[in-house]
Amino acid sequence: MAPIRKYLSAVVIPTIPINGLRVLLYKMIGYKIGKDCFIGMRCYLDDFCYKEIEIGNNVTISYGVYFACHGRHQGHHKIIIEDNTYVGMRASIICPKGDVIIGKGAIVGTMTLVNKSIPPNTTAVGVPCRFIEK
Repeated sequence: MAPIRKYLSAVVIPTIPINGLRVLLYKMIGYKIGKDCFIGMRCYLDDFCYKEIEIGNNVTISYGVYFACHGRHQGHHKIIIEDNTYVGMRASIICPKGDVIIGKGAIVGTMTLVNKSIPPNTTAVGVPCRFIEK
């Protein structure tokens, strides 16, 4: 199943122009995604750690967002995106030293590198991310 999941997750699903179908297929291959979510085209969800990615309800993930739960010489960590959050276009969410949690109502700016948890109702921008408001 792993090669099929990888192919679907990396090649097929990100190119589907209908959001509802994209989200449904991500759920069918094992990703945990809540209700009323938007996942933009060309996103990369870590297919090796699909069980480690949790997306809450009413979450908007813009075009081309990158999720990586592991890397070379790293463990496998969780990425948790809580309810009512917004992740801007081309943001990268990585787990270099442990789980990354994006709190409820948080906003992640366009092209932000998220390498640590973001508190609820906070806006994060930059490379690496810094918090600009609560």
